Order: sequence, then C-alpha cells, then structure tokens
Amino acid sequence: MNRTLPSAFSLGLARTGIELKEFFRLRETVVFTFAFPVILLFVFGSVFDDELAPGVSFTQYFAAGMIASGIVLSSFQTLAIGIAVERDDGTLKRLRGTPMPPLAYFLGKVGLVLVTGLVQAAVLLVVGALLFGLELPTDPMRWLRFAWVFGLGAAAGTVLGIAYSSLARSSKSAAAVVSPVVIVLQFISGVFFVFTELPGWMQTLGSVFPLRWLAQGMRSVFLPEEFAAAEVSGSWQLGLTALILTAWLVIGTLLALRTFRWQRPGSR
Repeated sequence: MNRTLPSAFSLGLARTGIELKEFFRLRETVVFTFAFPVILLFVFGSVFDDELAPGVSFTQYFAAGMIASGIVLSSFQTLAIGIAVERDDGTLKRLRGTPMPPLAYFLGKVGLVLVTGLVQAAVLLVVGALLFGLELPTDPMRWLRFAWVFGLGAAAGTVLGIAYSSLARSSKSAAAVVSPVVIVLQFISGVFFVFTELPGWMQTLGSVFPLRWLAQGMRSVFLPEEFAAAEVSGSWQLGLTALILTAWLVIGTLLALRTFRWQRPGSR
C-alpha cells in the first residue's frame, strides 16, 4: 500500500513546534530575548526624556529602534548562537541522518524567528504605548509598511544568522563571537543614540549594515511623518531600505549555502 510522504512544508511546521518548545524551555534565552529589550526601554525611557522634535521624545525614537533591534536579536543572534550549539552537541549530525529533508529544518528555524520576533515586537509595542507615549498607527498603510520592513529584516537576519553560525568553533565560544557584533551594530545604527548625532564615519559604517535601515524603517512606521525631515537625507528612504535589506537577504543566502555545515570540522 502506497503512502504519501509528508511534504517539506508540513514537516517544517512540525519542526517549528519543536523549535518553539525547545526555545521556551531555555529560561536564559527567553529572558534575554524578551525581557532585555524591555529593560533597556525602561532604563533609557527613565533617564532620557528630551524632545527631539515637536511631539517626538527620545523614548519614542528609542522604542522604534528597539523594535528593529529585537528583529536582529530574534533572528541573527538567536540562530547564530543556537545553530552553533546544535552543531557542537551533535544535534545537527543526528538530524542529517534522519529522513527529514534539510528544508524542513530551515523552515523550522524560519518559523521560530517569525513567532519570537512578532511576540517580542508586540511586547515592546504594548510597553512603549502604555508607558512611554509611543503612538500606534491608525493608518493601515503604516501597518503594511511594518509588515514588509519586519519581513525583509527577519529574512535577512535569519540567513545571516545561519551563515554566521559557522564562525563559532564551539558552543562555548558562540555567544562571545555573536553578541559583540550585535552590540556594536546597535551603537552605530541609531538604536541607542540618535543616528544623525553620530560621527560621520560612524553613520557611513552603520549604513552598510541592515540594522540601520531596519531602525529607520520602524521609525517611519511609529513616528510622525514630519519627523522624516530630521533623518539624514530628509526622508524615510523606504525604497533604499527595501533595496539594502533585499541585498543582505541575497548575500546572506549565498553565504549560508556556502558555509553551512551539519557537523564540526574534523568530526566524523
């Protein structure tokens, strides 16, 4: 009797459920992913209350940046560290020996990023709106903009995280290899500081990487339209944002295809 084998998509959905269960069992990871951005929002919101423009406080500016930063934490950082750990402890090698198609594994990671990224964004939006005056858009087009900025950012962060996971030689070094990169990007991308107040060379360097464009894209969603005049170019540069995030998505995909390994170098 012939049986229809489950598709890679259905296996990917099943794998997403497994990934989420494993993720929420790790208290440290959950706290860092969800609580750390909220803690930073409380700290910066309590210390800095300057008004950057009429109707726009630094806290609102920072909240938009933290939503962008949360996408990077949920995608790039989570996968770069998590996959390195799975490679080091032999999980990837065992999965590769099962009938599960490799695509299902990666779809599971995509599902993990989407769920955790959306939950984190929702938490930051609720805290920002209730405590720090972040205005939630009423225009559906703003939420459509949020969707494509979030989607492109999460996709680029996912493939870059998969590719970057190969740099860690072991699970013990994974966090040390990944976390400093994320912290530096937050400083030079307009998350912790107003981007236009950074030194020129830092703005140029930050503009190479996707977080700078993610942050500006999120500001275009949650800050008044008039604030666009305060950006570097005097506009939101949405077309350029889409182009650069797509370019990083392509670059990350090519790097992931070239560098991803199912087991540690030298292992059998």
